[in-house]
Amino acid sequence: MDLIAALSDLCSKNDQPIIAIDGPAGAGKTTLAANISMALSPHHSIQIFHMDDLYDGWEFALGDGLTRTLKELVSAHKANEPYKYRKYNWVENSFGDVQELESTNLLIFEGVGSGQMAIRDRLSALIWVEISPEAGLARVLHRDGDGIEPQMHKWLIAQSEHFRINSTQEESEFILTN
Repeated sequence: MDLIAALSDLCSKNDQPIIAIDGPAGAGKTTLAANISMALSPHHSIQIFHMDDLYDGWEFALGDGLTRTLKELVSAHKANEPYKYRKYNWVENSFGDVQELESTNLLIFEGVGSGQMAIRDRLSALIWVEISPEAGLARVLHRDGDGIEPQMHKWLIAQSEHFRINSTQEESEFILTN
């Protein structure tokens, strides 16, 4: 069974399904989320949340604030209520005003930290996308510019620690490699 068929099957068996796509920076999680959304959209209304929009900057990205936001979004989704969140502005280094989006029947989280232990029991599927740290770093720097290289070296350490504590790869139902 291919990934889309398996996800479609899982989503049909769950009320208000949630898919998380996690893995190292540069692995292709955003592209995968878009592809899954496109494939499942004929049968589902879908909202994708990118972790980059929910992080509290570089230093506190994988902290309690992200966990709290994910829990709030999951609760709203499961209750079929509007999603309320504050999007992070990387230029201004601060969160913007509260945004509200209509509830959908399928929620997709994508990005480092999206499959964390705090919400895992509410997920319909956790997908891990693997890439070597070197290849992931090269992709990110090519995409976002060499100016973030110092932050990315710290990020690689932070994400590895986050994955270790949360056993993210080990708990994933699907593991894809690049």
